[in-house]
Amino acid sequence: MSTNLSELPKDLPRPVDDGAASHLPGVKLPKVALAATNGATVDLSAIPGRFVLYVYPMTGRPGVPLPDGWDGIPGARGCTPQSCSFRDHYAELKSLNASVFGLSAQTTDYQREARHRLHLPFELLSDSGHRLKQLLRLPTFNVADMELYKRLALIVENGQIKKVFYPVFPPDQNAADVLAWLRQNAQPGDAGDAPKAARP
Repeated sequence: MSTNLSELPKDLPRPVDDGAASHLPGVKLPKVALAATNGATVDLSAIPGRFVLYVYPMTGRPGVPLPDGWDGIPGARGCTPQSCSFRDHYAELKSLNASVFGLSAQTTDYQREARHRLHLPFELLSDSGHRLKQLLRLPTFNVADMELYKRLALIVENGQIKKVFYPVFPPDQNAADVLAWLRQNAQPGDAGDAPKAARP
């Protein structure tokens, strides 16, 4: 197992679309308060405009072993590269009037260490109680006595899910894929090209 959290090992198993997120397009986000790494609470259903919510299993920590067999679980490895890709494309996403949030089942203290270490310019949200699993039926998996979220990304507009990226692979390309969709579905006032017809 590679110990460099910023690099994706070669020959990772590719996750398949098991249909676990097919019900999400068009769904309204539930009203739920989630703890953020800046100490605030965030109700995603109340945020106006567009934002990206990328959901990930867990970020690793330098010097701390990942769970046994982690690299063999399709879609598990790559949370650090995924977060860093949204960091690196953050300015482009903001130019398209899209805010960014990351979300996992880790505690806020755990997430805060990752946010500072990776220099993320956006907040990470903690759903350690799996509220969105219950309310949105977000897919999860179990490993090492932990229930973790499967990796996916949502584009939300005025509280409604407009686009779902699932499965996400490779994770370090997720932000670029999100950017491509946003550019193809630009809104009045966005930087860049004129608005184009929305695509499903």
